[in-house]
Amino acid sequence: MDHLFSTANGRVRGRRTAPGVVAVLGIPYAAPPFGPDRFKAPRPASAWQGVRECVGFGPIAPQSAELPGMPAWAPGDEDVLNLNVWTREGEEEGAAARPVLVWIHGGAYTFGASAQPDFDGTALVRAGLVVVTLNYRLGFEGFGHIPGSGVPGSDFPENRGLLDQIAALEWVRDNITAFGGDPANVTVAGQSAGASSVACLTVMDRARGLFRRAVAHSLVGPAYPPRLAAETTRHVAAAAGVPATAEALATASPYDLVRASDQVVADFRADPAAGARHYDPVLYGPVADGALLPADPLAVDLADRADVDLLVCHTTEEYWLLDAVGSSKRIMTDRQLDQFAEDFGLPGDLVPAYRALRPDAPVLDLYLAIYGDMSFAEYSSRFAERHAAASGGTGRTYLSRFARRRVTESGVVRPWHCADVPFAFGTVADPGLAFLIGGPPLPEDHELSHRMVRAWADFAATGDPGWQPLDPDGGPEHVRIWDTGTGAAADGGLYGAFRAAWRAADYAHVHP
Repeated sequence: MDHLFSTANGRVRGRRTAPGVVAVLGIPYAAPPFGPDRFKAPRPASAWQGVRECVGFGPIAPQSAELPGMPAWAPGDEDVLNLNVWTREGEEEGAAARPVLVWIHGGAYTFGASAQPDFDGTALVRAGLVVVTLNYRLGFEGFGHIPGSGVPGSDFPENRGLLDQIAALEWVRDNITAFGGDPANVTVAGQSAGASSVACLTVMDRARGLFRRAVAHSLVGPAYPPRLAAETTRHVAAAAGVPATAEALATASPYDLVRASDQVVADFRADPAAGARHYDPVLYGPVADGALLPADPLAVDLADRADVDLLVCHTTEEYWLLDAVGSSKRIMTDRQLDQFAEDFGLPGDLVPAYRALRPDAPVLDLYLAIYGDMSFAEYSSRFAERHAAASGGTGRTYLSRFARRRVTESGVVRPWHCADVPFAFGTVADPGLAFLIGGPPLPEDHELSHRMVRAWADFAATGDPGWQPLDPDGGPEHVRIWDTGTGAAADGGLYGAFRAAWRAADYAHVHP
């Protein structure tokens, strides 16, 4: 069977990747963002003649990470603004258009790609969706502040990575019908940096009308203030050996700026006086510039944005992954823990509250619990609650927590950051994901994955994942707990106590 599809720019050919499923990989949705287009908003992709072979993943954005199962970036790879479509094979003429799920990968806005093995769309296609995954500009190319941006007449906008995501959603609007998708029933989804991108898209005028629903797993925030983005640029420019001007930065290659960014991260890690950035020095993220992104999503008035249905999830022990892979500073003493709380401006009673709730926990575990709740769990929960309160019942809001643990010969595999993604995509059997889930999946893991895939598919189709939404009036918290037990529909007890400890925390002061 010839798997040909027509897009606005020309015909593409995909390949059969599983029985009943076709993947069309590496389709350009915008022009290469280099040369005269570097640091600018995405430009339209050029048309082509004949049939473009789209049977392998396209180039990924400049980065230094080399993740298992993901192609590496190499200097000279420029056609990085590409996407992938998974759809049903042998579509019958006249078949109803299917809901579309558009996935935005995470990676601290610095690494990652749509080609990661856990993002295969096969299971979700079999559940009734058309699945799109995309690459976007990362690091300095996508989120670095260019001096002069925001000034009238400037060609260098903030948040170029978010603009890339909008361009991909516009491509979906204009082209997805050819793949059997319904452009009027699009769900945008993401995890970690991808989830916070989703949150930003929900409050951006430029993205209005491009999607109907949103899925956000492990949101991380808040958005960066402009002064912090400008400070980062000064550090990166110095490490690259160029002045912090638009003209000088353009003379540094993408490889130069990746290498300079890595050097700045290493400098922050080695400097206890770096404040919050000493612990996990993520350099880049969306900038609340007051224009494209009006403010951090938690600070925006959501009253006129709440028609979007929202599904939020976070894991219950997020930060243990960051510790396991060595990307976070280790805290081993009470004095270090108190200094951590001071560096982040946390309320004085927060650490004592965690000590009281976990009296036998070592300091490292207290630190990881606080850092994970601060970075992911609390931000995710607050965003869901604000959306529910703003909706007045119009846009439904659902909250879930991933709590699946596994005991192995090496110890306990926790419900840590990223562990929920292969379950929701139905990719738990991929050998490359064994580290995340603690080895080959057990029968109960396959059953959990089936339930999560079904919830995503049902939410994308109808806005209802299968449990009770949050009460817009702030009533009892209805939460789906994802584990290998019964998946109970309500949560409380110890986790509710942790949430209570955060009530006095102000996210406006989380950044240094």
